[in-house]
Amino acid sequence: MANVDRPSGLMPMRHRNGAPYNGAANPYYIPAAYGTALFVGDAVIKSGTSNTAEVKVPGVGVAPIGTLPAITSATVGDGNRVTGVIVSFAADPSNPDRAYSPASTEGVAWVADDPDLAFEVQADGAIPAASMGLNAVLIATHSGNTSTGRSGMELDTTSDAPAADASNQLLIIRAVNRDDNDTTLTHARVEVLVSNHTEAHGSTAAGDGILGI
Repeated sequence: MANVDRPSGLMPMRHRNGAPYNGAANPYYIPAAYGTALFVGDAVIKSGTSNTAEVKVPGVGVAPIGTLPAITSATVGDGNRVTGVIVSFAADPSNPDRAYSPASTEGVAWVADDPDLAFEVQADGAIPAASMGLNAVLIATHSGNTSTGRSGMELDTTSDAPAADASNQLLIIRAVNRDDNDTTLTHARVEVLVSNHTEAHGSTAAGDGILGI
């Protein structure tokens, strides 16, 4: 049976050592001047600035100046780095049911930014068994879903096929072992690490942040 084509970005699964993901994440700032919507599952990167005024975070308290690094959506493609993946947004009391962050709207995102986290992601095409252990990049052909709040990012197999390329954004670990995932067909779901990670040990602002396994 064909795999369901349901792009949803990256979803934390476990740590590299096999320990389950416990929901841990860090808060990051989304400036009102940022004109792009963000979704759960989006890969993001620190923009190099932070909140320049106190920010009230519902359910958490007040974040003083400089305590929330600002983020933007990570640029997909070879050589582009990633800080982490959005797992949720701070509640907006005026829009309690909204599951994403609209463009040009100040907010706070909770980001899973541990370099040792493994994520589940859908491939945009077929991904053969020989791709396991190779590097890959993200692709954003689909927009995020404003109803579900989920990202449209996928692993790219069509415009930039997986290869042994350390400057790629992801490292493919294995196919997801689940009854609804046929690893031989298009839109198979795989486990990946972020290999070009800004938070990897020894990484600097100008460094590659390459993480091995």
